[in-house]
Amino acid sequence: MEQPRRPYDIDRLTDVALAVFAQRGFDGASMDDVARAAGITKAAIYHHVSGKEELLERGLRRALEALFAMLDESGASEGRPVERLRYIVRRVAELAIEVLPELTVLVRVRGNSETERNAIERRRAFDAIVAGIVRAAQEAGEFDPALDAAIVVRLIFGMCNSIVEWYRPHGRYTSSDIADAVVRIVFEGPQLGP
Repeated sequence: MEQPRRPYDIDRLTDVALAVFAQRGFDGASMDDVARAAGITKAAIYHHVSGKEELLERGLRRALEALFAMLDESGASEGRPVERLRYIVRRVAELAIEVLPELTVLVRVRGNSETERNAIERRRAFDAIVAGIVRAAQEAGEFDPALDAAIVVRLIFGMCNSIVEWYRPHGRYTSSDIADAVVRIVFEGPQLGP
């Protein structure tokens, strides 16, 4: 006897769409691809959303909400600037895995639509907040003052963003392994023996 299929709600449909967008790219994915992956008809999708762009907007919003919510966590908002920065670097690396499809889609947007341009602007606002924390750490003598804060943020997040390209669930590395490595590289550098 065939099991009844669970009905799709907008959140489950967004999950499926994000997985398709992450695999095929937003521009390379069609609503037919999303419908096929969801096991429903394209018409059923349009019961929930107006189109592919709305699914993209929902996914990008999820990614950005996760990043901005992390800034409100006590580790990111309290304490010495360098410790706040260390916490943020760790959490961004962890979020790359925790919300992998959402961040995969976010790091790949190029500004081809208003939805993408809005996401890029919000990501730039996030980066500016973190650059402010880098500057505060520099002013407190806790981080190399010779480095440009904006470049520091771009390089750190470039490393974190690359996680979405190579990380595979159930692989060799845990979220903690990856976050530990990123934090160590940024704050201690790779140590080369005695």
